[in-house]
Amino acid sequence: RIAAIGDSLTDTRSHGGKYLAYLATKCPKSSIDNFGKGADMVNQMRRRFTRTVLAPAPDPNGPTPRYTHVIVFGGVNDLYSDLTAGRTPRKVSEDLLWMYTQAHQRGMEVVAITVAPWGGFRKYYNARRGRYTHELNRWIGDQFDAGTVDYVVDAYALLSCGRPEFLCPEYAKPFKDGIHFGPAGHEKLGHALWQKAFRDCR
Repeated sequence: RIAAIGDSLTDTRSHGGKYLAYLATKCPKSSIDNFGKGADMVNQMRRRFTRTVLAPAPDPNGPTPRYTHVIVFGGVNDLYSDLTAGRTPRKVSEDLLWMYTQAHQRGMEVVAITVAPWGGFRKYYNARRGRYTHELNRWIGDQFDAGTVDYVVDAYALLSCGRPEFLCPEYAKPFKDGIHFGPAGHEKLGHALWQKAFRDCR
């Protein structure tokens, strides 16, 4: 029983979430609830996480939580809202850590995904935000050793080639905005999720 929280890359209404559709083909007897919402920053995901993933609260005497796993994939909208919304890597990591911790306290396994490459999003990407991306992704990667997450899937490394801050052209198609990735990218991410965290799924 899997919940996924994210932004437009997860929201099916904005052509996202195909990585979860791929995962569903590998785990046909599992349920996957998609709580992605386009344009959300992580603080907004946190509020929705409370309403959806954590509520209703599971029976503490019950055998299993409402969800067994939660996938958390966000941060890029925060990174280009550093000036307009005051979002910093520290604030993003605090909100992510809150979600990781709350899920763990309820017996869920946490799958964290790093921010995917977005250097081609020329309207908003710059060198400072590139440094923030690396800072946040390093922090996410460190959470496995810290014990706050059970798995980390590095979408940044997975979906880039040549220039690491850019999506591979084959994964970006048919989008041209430099931030959203297409079916090939979603399949790549979905396969990595399955290999890393869900190989024993049904």
